[in-house]
Amino acid sequence: MSKDEIKCSLKGEALLANPRLNKDTAFTEEERIKYELTSRLPPVVETLQEQIDRAYEQYKSFGDRVLEKNFYLSQLSIRNQTLFYALISQHLVEMIPIIYTPTEGDAIMQFSDVYRYPEGCFLDIDHKDPQYIKNQLSAFGTKDSIKYIILTDSEGILGIGDQGVGGVLISVAKGHLMTLCAGLDPNCFLPIVLDVGTDNQKHRSNPQYMGLKRDRVRGEEYDQYLSTVLRSIREVFPHAFIHFEDFGLKNAKRILDEYTKEFACFNDDIQGTGAVALAAIVAALQVTKSPLTEQRIMIFGAGTAGIGIANQITSALVGDGLSKQQAIDHIYLVDRYGLLLEKHADVATEDQKPFLKKNDSFQDINGDVDLETAISRVKPTILLGCSGQPGKFTERAMREMAKHVEQPIIFPISNPTKLMEAKPDQINEWTNGKALMATGSPLPPIKRNGKEYIISQCNNALLYPALGVGCVLSGCKFLTDTMMKAASDALATVPKNLFKSEEALLPDLNNAREISRHITLAVLKQARKENMSTTEFPTDDKELSEWILKHEWNPTYKKFV
Repeated sequence: MSKDEIKCSLKGEALLANPRLNKDTAFTEEERIKYELTSRLPPVVETLQEQIDRAYEQYKSFGDRVLEKNFYLSQLSIRNQTLFYALISQHLVEMIPIIYTPTEGDAIMQFSDVYRYPEGCFLDIDHKDPQYIKNQLSAFGTKDSIKYIILTDSEGILGIGDQGVGGVLISVAKGHLMTLCAGLDPNCFLPIVLDVGTDNQKHRSNPQYMGLKRDRVRGEEYDQYLSTVLRSIREVFPHAFIHFEDFGLKNAKRILDEYTKEFACFNDDIQGTGAVALAAIVAALQVTKSPLTEQRIMIFGAGTAGIGIANQITSALVGDGLSKQQAIDHIYLVDRYGLLLEKHADVATEDQKPFLKKNDSFQDINGDVDLETAISRVKPTILLGCSGQPGKFTERAMREMAKHVEQPIIFPISNPTKLMEAKPDQINEWTNGKALMATGSPLPPIKRNGKEYIISQCNNALLYPALGVGCVLSGCKFLTDTMMKAASDALATVPKNLFKSEEALLPDLNNAREISRHITLAVLKQARKENMSTTEFPTDDKELSEWILKHEWNPTYKKFV
């Protein structure tokens, strides 16, 4: 059976209710007769493009009501998979903020207040029996059909924290981007939410809340449950790559560390965010013409994302010839206690502790060293914000950055937009147009020296879909640090014709498929180099590029056989 064909044994209402097979008004006259659809559809037969145009007009009719747009697209995905992906593919940059951050965050918060068709797999800690879990998983596919699993426990969702059962929507959204950006077959990924309770009192007190109304489970009971789920996944779907998403600060890194040598797995909040930020930094340093080894890097917000960025930069510096301690000496973390020093050892997380600076360097300062003071003392060349604290990049702090550096690199990458540390136009004004900027959410260009300055987006969608597809296609045994670095390096070296402008630090998401092919190629080559692949694929770069393209899923209606 070719890529343009698909098996179909359904007829009538059952066929129209199957999103993978449904063509709606695009069923041909012959198909309508054969599959008993004639009286179930209006007489006009449309092409897929005509359906896209009609669906887009309906989408536009919602105006600025972005949540209604989100719900509309969600319902479309449940009704007609092909039309859903085809529509968004033609309006990718416009619609990603609707199906993903920032709008998806609002949809997640309202998950229990909106009557909607459930998407994904719901597992809860009240049902811990391994056989029960395996039975539930088996309902979603065969051992060879599920290749990519996006797993969340919803404790650290998109800068909005613990969202309980509603976090399933982040797994769903991330899966959609796998298909849209890198061509993963949407029928081979499975979004899963682990409902282990919630500490979100607003949800717990909501009589309509659809999840477990109990304190979030922690400690040994949580660890044992997660272990049971992961081992059940491996038994039911032995070829599935596991993507950890939006686990909380105290769990994310330790879970990744515990399972990274046992499962082929990845944490996008730690590894993906870090790799994209590193690629943007490398691009900015090409503008300033200064090496990474000469930078002083300050990270405001030392949570999951901040630590992920710090670790990726550390690895890159070690790769450039520094010892691990020398690399760490270049990185400064600022969190709720200010600049993190040795005196904070009792309150610092295990992942923060390697980055604690010596007290005596700041002993003349009474109390905590706030961000503005830290900037004036350290004189960082690079400042990244992933704190989720809006307005913390103050005018005084930005002017202090510009005072010591000719072209300061400033990335307020907190999501969603309302949680950004500062807006690009503010940073531009306060640094007298000197700063090189990137943000976490899509923003329009700003005016600089009479011209438009493109604000690059540190969007994980530029990297993790391609990385994931590379891991799926290679059948990787494990995801190594060097495979991650290969992905980050590939993003930093994407051909310039895929950028919106010469000054942009990262490529244009409109070119997501081309960007992803470039990154997937690098991941596959590195997997083979390290003997991490379990599949055979071409050794020649041109042939490998064609092989990657051949394995992409595209939203076209298939011929029924």
